[in-house]
Amino acid sequence: MLIAAQIFATGAALLHLYIFWLESFAWMRPSTRKVFGVASEDEARVTRSMAYNQGFYNAFLAVIALVGVIFLSTGTTAVGAALVCAGAGSMAAAALVLVTTGRAYTSAAIKQGTLPALAVITLIIALV
Repeated sequence: MLIAAQIFATGAALLHLYIFWLESFAWMRPSTRKVFGVASEDEARVTRSMAYNQGFYNAFLAVIALVGVIFLSTGTTAVGAALVCAGAGSMAAAALVLVTTGRAYTSAAIKQGTLPALAVITLIIALV
């Protein structure tokens, strides 16, 4: 189960690094605007600095989860578990918050929140 938790946490981290890239560096691209439902280039320009900041937030959570996976894989279980729970748990919680903003975001929340939630759940099962 510990290996499954590491796989889920790594997947969640990689997904959030991809989101980081989209939000922080590809925000003005039409394909990125379509992913996030940004209607126009003007709207993207107005929200660019917010997206840039949000992207780094996603990157930091990904790094926390990945460092946790590294600690878990080296046998430093307590530190690794704490970091994976902090990083992946925050990702899952953010997905729950996204759902509360409207039904239109349910699909995005499921995509963003499933891997981190599975990481936390399998980690807890592995450690109990």
